[in-house]
Amino acid sequence: MNEALSKAVAERKDELVALTADLIRFPTINPPGEAYTPCAQYIAAQLTARGFETRLIRAEGTPGDTSRYPRTNIVARREGFRPGPTVHFNSHIDVVEAGEGWTVDPFAGVVRDGKVFGRGACDMKGGLAASIIAVDAFLAVYPDFAGAIEISGTVDEESGGYGGVAYLARQGFFSKPRVDHVIIPEPLNKDRICLGHRGVWWAEIETKGSIAHGSMPFLGDSAIRHMAAVLSAFEEELYPALDAKQTDMPVVPEGARRSTLNINSIHGGQTEDYFPALPSPTVADSCRLVIDRRFLIEEKIEEVKDEVISILERLKEERPRFDYELRNLLEVLPTMTERDAPVPQALAIAIRAVFGKEPDYVISPGTYDQKHIARIGHLHDCVAYGPGMLELAHRPDEWVGIEDMVQSATVMAMGLDVLLRGTAE
Repeated sequence: MNEALSKAVAERKDELVALTADLIRFPTINPPGEAYTPCAQYIAAQLTARGFETRLIRAEGTPGDTSRYPRTNIVARREGFRPGPTVHFNSHIDVVEAGEGWTVDPFAGVVRDGKVFGRGACDMKGGLAASIIAVDAFLAVYPDFAGAIEISGTVDEESGGYGGVAYLARQGFFSKPRVDHVIIPEPLNKDRICLGHRGVWWAEIETKGSIAHGSMPFLGDSAIRHMAAVLSAFEEELYPALDAKQTDMPVVPEGARRSTLNINSIHGGQTEDYFPALPSPTVADSCRLVIDRRFLIEEKIEEVKDEVISILERLKEERPRFDYELRNLLEVLPTMTERDAPVPQALAIAIRAVFGKEPDYVISPGTYDQKHIARIGHLHDCVAYGPGMLELAHRPDEWVGIEDMVQSATVMAMGLDVLLRGTAE
């Protein structure tokens, strides 16, 4: 245990709580992308005061970027006294909508019962605050370090990260020689190291029909009935096949260690904007289905798509007048950093020191911004590690534990020490 670093983090506990609460008070709701710029400016001020050079970088032209909702990211860097590796802490500043069911103001940053409550408390403003305090403690103990430290607050992770990490990765912010190691403080429990995530394929299936009078449906062709045949084939064939696919990836929770398919939405026939009137009697000439397919590192993306396409093509042969279009919306390959890479090794040393146990190595069921760092930046020494429980994310009364943040910040500071100084003293 590095007592000096542990003490330095503990001395900043009140500052850690205040920083977390302040960050929650920026309602950085995505969509549409509210309060990104003032939140980034606040982080820049915090890091400038700690000796960092800061840049606000707008991801112009990315999805959702407008003059009203600019995609504003903050990247800060502090150079050491000698050449050495660069460690980057990346956190997203956007949060999902608050929703209903809260017993506290979701954007008040309420501190109570050893917790900080609010939308984004665990996902992931508590992690961002913990990384800032971890770095601050490290700089206080080792001001003459070699290398460089970066901290970023990026946008749009909740909607794919294209205005945040993906944009910055294309500008070279997550590639060597600028950066060597990346830690993303996502909420996956303080004694876990998340090595990566499953793959995802989003697609829209549209079945085609022919409009006719609802009293004479035999004169038309119902796209909704065609889609019902697709759903029936999924239930009878695809879901059982996916349930049988298991992975060696340590995905959590246990149920996500197999392939999954979720029906995100289905829209057929007339829109519902006729309310409070009545609909007109028509046969639906279009029905659209959005699917969310999560797949394993053992699967190839081409095989994942072919499983769906083969069902659609068979229905086209068997079912009179069946026709469809398939549109790709998103595809991300699975990623998994090796346990013996420098970042997981450094964090493992720190977890053993702080908790007296071996870390749990896990894989996230859903994707996060590691995908862009690996795919675009070609930087693979990257993991997620941070305070908070993923089960609380996006839920009413979201919270992060204060002691969890302190302990996670201590792990981050000690991991930073291993990466920059090569010591676990």
